[in-house]
Amino acid sequence: MAMNRRMAREAAFELLFETEFKQGEARADIFALSTENREIGEDDYIKAVYFGVGEHQNELDDLINKHAKGWKVTRISRVSRSILRLAIFEMRYLDDVPHHVAINEAVELSKKFDEESARAFVNGVLNSIKDELLGAENV
Repeated sequence: MAMNRRMAREAAFELLFETEFKQGEARADIFALSTENREIGEDDYIKAVYFGVGEHQNELDDLINKHAKGWKVTRISRVSRSILRLAIFEMRYLDDVPHHVAINEAVELSKKFDEESARAFVNGVLNSIKDELLGAENV
């Protein structure tokens, strides 16, 4: 069954979240096992996001630390942290995902998987990062 982008994004989020509990395990192993168990199949978007977030995690976390006023990445819930990393990766590295779509989808993931108070936090951090990214593009 082909996945639409929202389903693929949710699957990518679930993989990122799962990885939070498997520190020290190779992403390729986690991905292989999860795709087998969940029957995700070969989805280019999921693969790009999952491995891309891993590859750029320090940079993504630096952006989160910079824009999450008073919060360090390590203090943010695993759910919010996974959602933020996914959305920032989309804004920064995926040309086919407009910034506002990445933010809206992140808020939707937050509504579905995180506590209610997290929505405004995720939205605020991502809008601040979007402004920085758009500012950098216009230089």
